[in-house]
Amino acid sequence: MMLHTLLISISLGLIAFQADGSEPASSNVPKAAYPRILNDGSVTFRLKAPEAKQVTLQPGGGDNGLGKKAIPMERGPDGNWSATVPKPVPGFHYYWFVVDGAIVNDPGSEAFFGWGRACSGVEIPEPGVDFHAFRDVPHGEVRAAWFRSKVTSQPRRVMIYTPPGYDQSTEKYPVLYLQHGAGEDERGWTAQGRANFILDNLIAAGKSRPMIVVMSNGYATRAGQAEKPFDFAGFEAVLIEELVPWIDGHYRTVADRDHRALAGLSMGGMQAIKIGLAHLDTFASIGAFSAPVPGKFETKTANGGVFADPAKFNGRVRLFWVGAGTGEGFIDGMKTMHEALEKARIKHVYFESPGTSHEWLTWRRSLHDFVPKLFRQ
Repeated sequence: MMLHTLLISISLGLIAFQADGSEPASSNVPKAAYPRILNDGSVTFRLKAPEAKQVTLQPGGGDNGLGKKAIPMERGPDGNWSATVPKPVPGFHYYWFVVDGAIVNDPGSEAFFGWGRACSGVEIPEPGVDFHAFRDVPHGEVRAAWFRSKVTSQPRRVMIYTPPGYDQSTEKYPVLYLQHGAGEDERGWTAQGRANFILDNLIAAGKSRPMIVVMSNGYATRAGQAEKPFDFAGFEAVLIEELVPWIDGHYRTVADRDHRALAGLSMGGMQAIKIGLAHLDTFASIGAFSAPVPGKFETKTANGGVFADPAKFNGRVRLFWVGAGTGEGFIDGMKTMHEALEKARIKHVYFESPGTSHEWLTWRRSLHDFVPKLFRQ
């Protein structure tokens, strides 16, 4: 009788979920009911902590579509703490709980590496938008590969996207080197950014040339040297001296500058600008998504004077792409760069992601705009 009553209770609970039009977030672990997306676009978070005295929901950073401050959660009689965020910005958002002062990840969420550690994350759908969704189209593969770096004296993992049909063909492909942001790692562009699905969908629609995408860890320090914040010398050496030759030696690439691009988000965008412009013998296309840019950008002196001769730059660089979200602080620097480049008649593409901040929807949209412009004949 007790089992029968329990089954009825569970069934009624499932019916209630279906009746209110809510559903578990796609970023949940299997069978986790929360976080839960409501039919009006709001999202409810829940954590069972019956002994806790205070629990808050903490969005990851001030530029977060869930909110800019900690969100108090309310305790229910069953020991579950809940909070509902009304209509957050669509896209992927980092978050965690703070339970009596201790940071706790959500057991209902998959773990994502961000903010220098494993975090919880929630995917808020955008009605009618599926450019980064899994569709019924041919799919490429995401492979994890390892190589030993002589620069760092450590093994390094690299994530590599190969386009649909790679293993069945003998074709050689252009390569996009795609970098993550600060506090993230080489998994970010596929786990949080859905870069593989974006490429799959663009290729299937005939909007992008099939390409290999290489995603490596942007942190690298020379063996025996102390790590310095935002000093990219170690990573520059790994990328130019080791990774590019290693990829060309292990994958079927078109191994010349015209068929290589370097792009990234935030810190990765800084790396793309600094390293890419310093190595135009290696890369002919560069993309900077939400990259921090100094307040005063002078084309005659910036980046070692690479912009000083517009005609030379225009003749050598196939694509120079800059952009940011309209709701983030870095857009001011991107606009300053864009206006200076435009004034100097330097060819480039400027992109704004409407209504988004320093988050993954901005960078998904950026990649979606950037990729079709690459490697055009």
